[in-house]
Order: sequence, then structure tokens, then C-alpha cells
Amino acid sequence: MLQLIFRRFTKTLLWFAGGSVLLVLLFRVVPPPGTALMVERKVESWFDGEPIDLQRTWKPWDEISDDLKVAVIAGEDQKFPEHWGFDIGAIQAAFAHNERGGSIRGASTLSQQVSKNLFLWSGRSWLRKGLEVWFTGLIEVFWPKQRILEVYLNSVEWDEGVFGAEAAARHHFGLGARSISRQQASLLAAVLPNPRVWSASHPTSYVARRAGWIRQQMSQLGGDSYLLGLNDSRRAPWAE
Repeated sequence: MLQLIFRRFTKTLLWFAGGSVLLVLLFRVVPPPGTALMVERKVESWFDGEPIDLQRTWKPWDEISDDLKVAVIAGEDQKFPEHWGFDIGAIQAAFAHNERGGSIRGASTLSQQVSKNLFLWSGRSWLRKGLEVWFTGLIEVFWPKQRILEVYLNSVEWDEGVFGAEAAARHHFGLGARSISRQQASLLAAVLPNPRVWSASHPTSYVARRAGWIRQQMSQLGGDSYLLGLNDSRRAPWAE
């Protein structure tokens, strides 16, 4: 009996592993039609009795502002080009901060955020965290950095029911994702830690200060030229 259960469990794991690898490989070349987070938000709105219309329009890399790309890296994950999905230093700092009490600080990289938004549900269970590690590893192995950032920019939440750079730019500024200014890009990046509370189009003083800091970081990173070496960072041969 135990042997039968073990065989079935092993077979299930193998099917899951193979299926998830194929899905990640598919989304390397095909735009994801939606995300798990979008489904979650839609279901939440039904249960709340206030259904929302989700806004999202996929835009390829060349149709998204370079300023927004750099702003997101500057504000969310400055070690993005170098790491393999996990920023160990940030994780250690967040753990030490959380041990001291007070507000909980996260340490998710852009790659981790892509895996969570695209494939997983919200929450802090060990199962979800384990799956996040698995999908983050797959994404880092099989996708170039440019693809990771492209999917992130097309999937991240920027307000209630607003997903992706194109929908966010039109929602907040009435412009397409390729047409926003450097300041507008920094404001969009500034609200990412809490996009359902903070607004890029009506920033609080804190959001405005954070956007100013992000613009400083963008300049220090090298501006648009920073993106030229994105895919030349540490990569596996099959992700080139």
C-alpha cells in the first residue's frame, strides 16, 4: 500500500515538474494570456459583490518606455541583472528587520514577483513559498533577463484591476506605455510596493519623494544605456 502511494506521489511530482517546465518554455515565446493574480482579483471582486473589469493590454519590449524599465529596476531590484532569482543580501536584511518586529519587509526580486503573479496565489504558506522558489528557478534558467522584465511589466498590478504597463499608463496618465515621461515612469515604479493604495496620478508626498529617489537611482545606473547589457549578465547558455 505504501509503495503504491509512493509511486503515485512520485508520478504526480514528475508530471507537475514536466508540465511546469513546458509552461515556462511556452511563455518564453508566447505572451501569457493572463495571470493567477488577475484571476484571484476577479474572484475576490465577485465575492465582494462588486465585480471589476480587468484592464490589461500586452505590449512587446520595444513598445514600453525605456524609462519605465529602468525605473522599475531602480525601485524594485537593482541587482536584477546579476542574481539568479534571489537576492540573498536583501533576504537576510529583511529577515533581521522582521525579527526585530514592526512592519514586515519583503525581499522579493523581479523574478520572484513574476513567478508569484503569473503562476501562484497570494499568501505566506510554506507550500506557496516552495512553489515560488521552483518557478523562479525555472524562469531564471530558461528566460533571458529581458524576457523576465518584459513579462513583469505586462503582468504587474498598478491599481485595482489595472495590470501591465500599457493599462497603467493609460489609466494614470492617458498615454501609451511607450510615451510616458521619465517622471511619470518613476511615479509608476514608486507605487509598486502598494499599488492598490498608492496612486501614480495622485501621489502622496511620500510617493513623490520615493519617485524622486528612483530618478536619482536611474541616473546612477546609467539611464537607458543600462538596458543594453541586460542580457549580457550572468546567464545559463540555454537562456541566451
